[in-house]
Amino acid sequence: MTLPLMPKATAVWLIEKTSLSFEQIADFVGMHPLEVQAIADGEVAQGIVGYDPVQNGQLRREEIERCEGNPDARLRLQESSIPVPKSRGKGARYTPVSKRNDRPDAIAFLLRNYPQLTEAQIGKLLGTTKDTIAKVRDRTHWNSANIKPRDPVILGLCSQSDLNSAVLASGGNPAEPAVLAEDDDAA
Repeated sequence: MTLPLMPKATAVWLIEKTSLSFEQIADFVGMHPLEVQAIADGEVAQGIVGYDPVQNGQLRREEIERCEGNPDARLRLQESSIPVPKSRGKGARYTPVSKRNDRPDAIAFLLRNYPQLTEAQIGKLLGTTKDTIAKVRDRTHWNSANIKPRDPVILGLCSQSDLNSAVLASGGNPAEPAVLAEDDDAA
C-alpha cells in the first residue's frame, strides 16, 4: 500500500482538522492507532506542523467527508498525475584495487564453465572490458601464464544471484555449469 508523504505531519493535520477516528488515520498514514492517539494527546510529534493532504493532492475533501460519516470506511490515497520517475540503473561496477588482479581468473572461470555467456554479460557481471575478456580467451593477456580459473562469487566480484540471472538470460541452467573434461586420459 502506498503511504502519503510525511505520514506524521499528515496525521497531525488529520487529527487537528477532521473528526476521523484514530484507526482511520492510523490506517491511512501507516501508523499504529496508539501512536496516533499519542499524537492527539500531545505526547508524540510535538512541534510538527500539520501537512495538508487535500491541498497537496493526496486526498480529496469528499473522501474525508465520506469517512467521517462512516467509521468503518477507510481513506484512499488519490492517484497522482505526476509520472513516477524511472529508477536509475546500477551504473558502472566498481572493483576494489585489491580484487582487480582476480578479474582475469574470474573471466577464465566464466569462459570455461559458462560458454553461453556473451562478452557483454561477462563484462557487466565482473565490471571489465570486452578487450580484457578477448585477451583472456585468446591467451594474449599479459599475465596469462598465471591465470587460474576461479569462481567470481567466491572471489567477491559478483553475487550468486547476479550470476544465476545472467546464465538464465543466456539460456543456460545455473545449477549445471558446462564444465569441460579436464583430462580424459588420466583415468
